[in-house]
Amino acid sequence: MNYTENFEKLVSIMDELREKCPWDKKQTIQTLRAMTIEETYELTDAITEENWQGIKEELGDILLHIIFYSRIAKEQNQFTLNNVLEIICNKLIVRHPHIYGDPANAGQVVKVNDDEDVKRNWEKIKLSEGKSSVLSGVPVSLPAMVKAARIQEKVKQVGFEWKHKKDVWLKVEEEMNELQDAIVNNNVKEVEQEFGDVIFSLVNYARFLNIDAENALEQTNKKFMKRFMRMEEIAKEEGKNLHDMSLEEMDAIWNIVKKENSIS
Repeated sequence: MNYTENFEKLVSIMDELREKCPWDKKQTIQTLRAMTIEETYELTDAITEENWQGIKEELGDILLHIIFYSRIAKEQNQFTLNNVLEIICNKLIVRHPHIYGDPANAGQVVKVNDDEDVKRNWEKIKLSEGKSSVLSGVPVSLPAMVKAARIQEKVKQVGFEWKHKKDVWLKVEEEMNELQDAIVNNNVKEVEQEFGDVIFSLVNYARFLNIDAENALEQTNKKFMKRFMRMEEIAKEEGKNLHDMSLEEMDAIWNIVKKENSIS
């Protein structure tokens, strides 16, 4: 089947499940919310691992949730799936005047030089649509590190951005010095605030290095977990228990694991 037939089949299955399956009939937008978040994180895990089979499967799950919410909205006389499709199509056309033309300027195509021009135009259009701030589109519930990167990307579009990478690193060092001062002062609240400033500045520096700070940290998390579990295996093979070992003994095994990883 082609994608149109498959899409219609999925919508039809959702309609049938909603009418006949006790579990599907019971779901609400509130009960689906947590599951949607879980599915989104499963997709991000697959993306981090570059697991294309996993990405394909998780995209299907996300698509199912979109159709599920739309079906519930239709039952509540709020909107339909077709409304969802219309809105996103119209939004993409309006926010890409360099492709489809600017309706506010007789359909004239807007000239852009690069992707940064595209993002600046996008933010300008959002403001013209009634947004009160360039930061209005940042979701409140985003994870803090992801939110920091989005905030920085948003304000960049109005020119609130460092010019040179070295200046960003100087800011990191400045924030780290302020953190050390707060630690010396033994002010817990101040330490927490300054620690947050250090992380925020490091996220900013990551952008200048063209690195996704969230993804970089997640890769480190996975690497640490893999090495630690391997350390547990080696300790068990030697008839030892980590609870009974000194830090020096565990560190010796850790170094063995690191060498294994470097060889592999």
